[in-house]
Amino acid sequence: MDPMASRSTAKPSTRAKSSTAKKNAQPAAESTPSKSIHLKPGDGTPAVIASGELVVLTGLSGAGKLSALKAFEDLGFYAVDNLPLELIPQFADLVKSSRDITRAVLGVDVREGQIEKFPAILQQVRKVLPTSVVYLEASTDVLVRRYSETRRPHPLRRDELVTDSIAAERKRMETIRNVADVLLDTSKFNVHELRAHINAQFSRTEGEQTLLISTMSFGFKNGVPAEADLVFDVRFLPNPHFIQEFRPLTGRDATVAKYVMDFPQTKEFLDRTTDMLEFLLPHYVKEGKSYLTIAFGCTGGQHRSVAMAEEIKKRLTHAGYRAKVSHRDMPR
Repeated sequence: MDPMASRSTAKPSTRAKSSTAKKNAQPAAESTPSKSIHLKPGDGTPAVIASGELVVLTGLSGAGKLSALKAFEDLGFYAVDNLPLELIPQFADLVKSSRDITRAVLGVDVREGQIEKFPAILQQVRKVLPTSVVYLEASTDVLVRRYSETRRPHPLRRDELVTDSIAAERKRMETIRNVADVLLDTSKFNVHELRAHINAQFSRTEGEQTLLISTMSFGFKNGVPAEADLVFDVRFLPNPHFIQEFRPLTGRDATVAKYVMDFPQTKEFLDRTTDMLEFLLPHYVKEGKSYLTIAFGCTGGQHRSVAMAEEIKKRLTHAGYRAKVSHRDMPR
């Protein structure tokens, strides 16, 4: 059941909560020279993809699981949907020993009757091969609209109001959501943007650095991103919003970026943050973490946070990490 699958022509809202962002038509900001850093992925040796890899794809009904599953298949994953939870450990053993299957994805949804057992099963599977959990969700309003457009009933409680079924599903799926490695809100995605996001996170080549880092800007007035692993509040920096000529611009404009970067506290913040990441990232890689979202927040998500996310992404890329940037609340 995937109401999102029929919405390939849907247009995203001007405010995207996802960590995938469209390219802005404005030129990228020219920042001040970055501090010279020596970030090394792991111990400096090229990362090699494990002989087996498993992704558990799950989440709320209508959030796009079927579309995401097809995207994984296109990336070469062996896909299985709705495999009973008790069979997942055996499937993991199969993937590990198989010469033909090196990457697999399993779809799990609310129809599974033993969801409360999932954390223990996940712990068992992770002893066999690297496993990550991707949880798709969306706002209630968006899910209701998707069900209305497809005219299909909710799979959990077909004889109740859709809103009641969604609320019940959220509560039931909380056990899985709490152990997810990636929380992906698809409220502002259409099918093509969801596919692009999956491709960006899971498309790899042999010997490529496996940790994907997303630097994200956001506005605190719209809430902290649920997917953020590290959150930095940059509201201590001078606000370009109070300069009339900067109000319609964003932190990607060179003049705004220069204004923000020229303050001594900005340089100190960037250098201290870089030092912290220089310490943290190799440990994340060593522990097998595949995704890291670093979020920078200001009041509206238009100027300061945008400039910081762009600069840190630039430094990480220069250091050899796979990094991308997105701006959740920046005006398009």
